[in-house]
Amino acid sequence: MTEIPTDLTWTRAAPEDAEGPGPWIEIAFGAEDLVYLRETSDPETVVTTTRKKWDAFVLGVQAGEFDHFVADMT
Repeated sequence: MTEIPTDLTWTRAAPEDAEGPGPWIEIAFGAEDLVYLRETSDPETVVTTTRKKWDAFVLGVQAGEFDHFVADMT
């Protein structure tokens, strides 16, 4: 298991006008191109991936590759 650094700076993925504790996803970028993800409601559970995989995921989201996972909001 990967050791989670204690000095990470977590960024909350929430709308600017969001109120309350969420739950929200938080992301932190660490050393050695590692990316850490957690949910505010369970901060002890952290998922680790690489920066290369994270960047590929973000590009996929931007390209709409995962839209079928979201219920039709119209």
